Amino acid sequence: MAENLLVGLAKPLVTGYTNMMLDLNINRTTPFFKGPKIITPNHPSVSDPFLVLLAFRERVRILIAEEVFKVKPFGTILRAMGHIEVIPGRGSEAIERACRALDAGESVMIFPEGKVTPPGGGFLPPRTGAARLALRTGAPIVPVGVHLQHDLLANVLTRAGDKQVNALWYYRGPYNISIGKPITFTGDAEDRDLVRRLTNDIMRRIALLARQSARRMGDMGNIPALPSLV
Repeated sequence: MAENLLVGLAKPLVTGYTNMMLDLNINRTTPFFKGPKIITPNHPSVSDPFLVLLAFRERVRILIAEEVFKVKPFGTILRAMGHIEVIPGRGSEAIERACRALDAGESVMIFPEGKVTPPGGGFLPPRTGAARLALRTGAPIVPVGVHLQHDLLANVLTRAGDKQVNALWYYRGPYNISIGKPITFTGDAEDRDLVRRLTNDIMRRIALLARQSARRMGDMGNIPALPSLV
């Protein structure tokens, strides 16, 4: 009950802030479809989970790094909303929770790069969680490419538990989202070569969509290069 209440309150608040402070532009290559899916965006800012979420009309559980859950009271709210904590060395636990959510008919969001990219733009090498989730559950991958104006990123020193971390927030400016065609993969999630190939395929699709977002913004000088792959 409390989880549903928090989710119901959060989206209107984020939407209201976005309408006032950001120029959100969303482009879809295919119509929106219902059903569990694995949403896989690139990750140029800490704001991405909440802004990308606005492009989807459903309950989505987001896989988020452990250190974010240590930011008070922010982490307490995320945990109460049912988002999934990714603890270093215990990634399999987060994957299991994501599998259960997908099997229950919910969608999940996972950032293949694992963390926010450097402030100058570009991509980080992808991790394999999204591909393994797709193979284990049969849920389609929905690649998402984000582009923003990197000079408007705010580097905020934030306390996460007992340490200080730098967090790149995006408070204002244009924010473009390109949503790709859903892709369904089949095969053995324990086949490492297959998982690696699918991971690279997913990341290439994300990168190409991010470049589309950059072109729509007219930010031709900052179209990111294709990522290093695993």
